[in-house]
Amino acid sequence: MSESGPIALAPEGDDVSGLMEGFANQRLCVVPRPLVEEAIGRAGTRQLLVTDAGYFPRARRHRRRRAHGTSETIVILCVAGSGTVTVDGQSFALDASGCAIIPPYVSHHYAASDTDPWTIWWMHVRGADVADLIGSVLRAQQAAVVLKSVDRIAALFDELVETMEQRPSPIHLLAASGIAWHLLTRLAADSRLPATGSPLERAMRYLEARVEGAISVPELAAIVGVSPSHLSALFHQATGGGPGAFHTSLRMSRARTLLDTTTMPIADVAVAVGYADPLYFSRHFRRMHGVNPSTYRSQHKG
Repeated sequence: MSESGPIALAPEGDDVSGLMEGFANQRLCVVPRPLVEEAIGRAGTRQLLVTDAGYFPRARRHRRRRAHGTSETIVILCVAGSGTVTVDGQSFALDASGCAIIPPYVSHHYAASDTDPWTIWWMHVRGADVADLIGSVLRAQQAAVVLKSVDRIAALFDELVETMEQRPSPIHLLAASGIAWHLLTRLAADSRLPATGSPLERAMRYLEARVEGAISVPELAAIVGVSPSHLSALFHQATGGGPGAFHTSLRMSRARTLLDTTTMPIADVAVAVGYADPLYFSRHFRRMHGVNPSTYRSQHKG
């Protein structure tokens, strides 16, 4: 049994002291291991399979130690209180809005705070695509992220546990896999998106409000109060490109909307999105879309 909950049978060698009473209003789902082995061989669940999941509110004295890890990846979302997580010898606090991800077969230990015990949602997952999905959430040398939309992710955990509380049939396990996939991709997006009021978020909002305008990176950096190199690094981390590429993508998005919803001449569309030269606009548009604006407008969509 790989479960980190207080009422599940513990694997040999796990430290389970102080865990046997359970927690008021807890929810705990453990898929029988024969069903896990069957599901990991089926299409749809072999890529991502939830083996255990649950909700532990104010989990006083909750702790787990696994000297050799477990065969699943463990995801722990803290929504209140705090605790400590140690992964491969590296310890860090996990507070509200924090999410820890523990790789398989890695020594780890986690415990709720004695004075302010955490409330956590958690799941264990395995499958062929788990490593890639987790890699999209965590950066190198990280084991946790601080989330900005924790309520949305907690709602997905709630939906996941509710699904797993039903009979563990293949179709329910498939549904749980779909929810977990959504949850992990939401974690990945949340970990990359800028926090409200941060320099990156303010820079993005500035460009979105002035799609047709022109501004240099140094000017934009001065507006949000960081160096040009730091601003460029922030954009690359969040979007994969610099401020200029982000601004161009905004212009092209506005251009697509105008081409799809109006009869404006191409030259007027170009001016509306900040290009004085229609030919230059058309070259940029073709580079991104593979066709020129007139061809794009003539294509059937929807």
